[in-house]
Amino acid sequence: MTVLTLVPGAVDLSDWRRIWQGASARLDAAAWPRVEASAAAVARILARGEPVYGVNTGFGRLASVRIADDDLARLQRNIVLSHAAGAGEPAPTPIIRLMMALKLASFGHGASGVRRETVARLETMLERGLTPVVPAQGSVGASGDLAPLSHMAATMIGVGEIEVGGMRLPALTALERAGLEPLTLGPKEGLALLNGTQFSTANALAGLFEAETLFRSALVTGALSTEAAKGSDTPFDPRLHALRRHPGQIECAAALRALMAGSVIRASHLKDDERVQDPYCLRCQPQVMGAALTVLRQAAQTLVEEADGVSDNPLIFAETDEALSGGNFHAEPVAFAADMIALAICEIGSLSERRIAMLVDADLSRLPPFLTPDPGLNSGFMIPQVTAAALVSENKQAAYPASVDSIPTSANQEDHVSMAAHGARRLAGMARNAAAVVGIELLVGAQGCDFHTGLASSAPLERVRAALRAVSPRLEADRYLHPDIEAASTLVRSGAVVRAAGLRLPGVMAGVMAGAGA
Repeated sequence: MTVLTLVPGAVDLSDWRRIWQGASARLDAAAWPRVEASAAAVARILARGEPVYGVNTGFGRLASVRIADDDLARLQRNIVLSHAAGAGEPAPTPIIRLMMALKLASFGHGASGVRRETVARLETMLERGLTPVVPAQGSVGASGDLAPLSHMAATMIGVGEIEVGGMRLPALTALERAGLEPLTLGPKEGLALLNGTQFSTANALAGLFEAETLFRSALVTGALSTEAAKGSDTPFDPRLHALRRHPGQIECAAALRALMAGSVIRASHLKDDERVQDPYCLRCQPQVMGAALTVLRQAAQTLVEEADGVSDNPLIFAETDEALSGGNFHAEPVAFAADMIALAICEIGSLSERRIAMLVDADLSRLPPFLTPDPGLNSGFMIPQVTAAALVSENKQAAYPASVDSIPTSANQEDHVSMAAHGARRLAGMARNAAAVVGIELLVGAQGCDFHTGLASSAPLERVRAALRAVSPRLEADRYLHPDIEAASTLVRSGAVVRAAGLRLPGVMAGVMAGAGA
């Protein structure tokens, strides 16, 4: 297993992606003195006898209740147990491992007052494949992701369930088998573990990574559909886009030109084509996809900043022995980023579906109706377009911004919340829907090109067609199409479409910078 070293405040987006894909993580050695200084500061603050939220007081609306010194350890255990109140199916293992790594990096700033042994437990669990079973529902995105993170923290004290080697075990059993004792939490540690935006951020990052692959695949299928329709590459002329000045639009136009460069299909209708302009779904690809790219990059910048920061409360400043209460747990930046990603996913799928609809419409595409050699007896790609329309409509409904919703909690003490968690969780389903749409476009675009007998597309697009044909033969007569749609969708989601094209296509990481360090 690859193990990445996390430098708090300076972790690249690509490293978070690698953890999501299965890498483990450890804290940079330079962070440990900060961690130890922070825990020592908590002890000194307590010795002064001053009230500190969540350390020697109750929580939320009960913050004014002072807790006796001999009950401080019980207080931290109680907050974990009482807040582990999630609902629904368990969140995916890659999401929870990413959440744990995000929490590890946050603790590495030395602002959370957590002891070294508690922070190290997160490292050990990641290293040994001990993944807390965390119900996916129950967070409103302020005061952080309380319920999901509490389920994580509960397993560290031997409560709840842990998934290891594909098996769900009682947490205490899993820890014992790994040679680990359940933790006894020190002052502030329970609160620090469950307070923060790491669940929302992990889901949003995963959605971003899925959206990037989707975006690049849709550039490829968009070029393929343009070829199938014998569309023009004139709308991709760099002079047009330079005048509008949007970098994303300029990059997308360049990518589409590169994907179509050298196409015999394009050369076959350069002259004497009475069509003056193509439909928007072809002609406006740089504008729509470029706007999506810009939004995804903005979301990526927000998320890398969030991932590299500290979002629990209160925060400990060891140099002055202060515990400052604030609101860094409020996940509004993550909620906005998730909504932006949702909008981009929705529009990528929507534009793709319009190209599918155009290609199966004989009046627009000048191809056989529904792309079947024998229409009437055969329905061809009639219903795959309906499926694409259904998925796009589902995504439109899901794309309604989560961040504009709020509901008061904790007896109105926590009276405005971000809804970042479910705003981010919805991205995985939206990305799957859109990938199926783009997969259908891949099938339709390749089928359309098959009707241009004797004419080859560009080298990149011919490689893409070959990759598809290896798993889905040309549709000569109606057949059971579900396996073809699944196979094409897998090519999209896995990045195989982009790899087959063999070109460097725009990505969301351009210009996205991690912080300068702790």
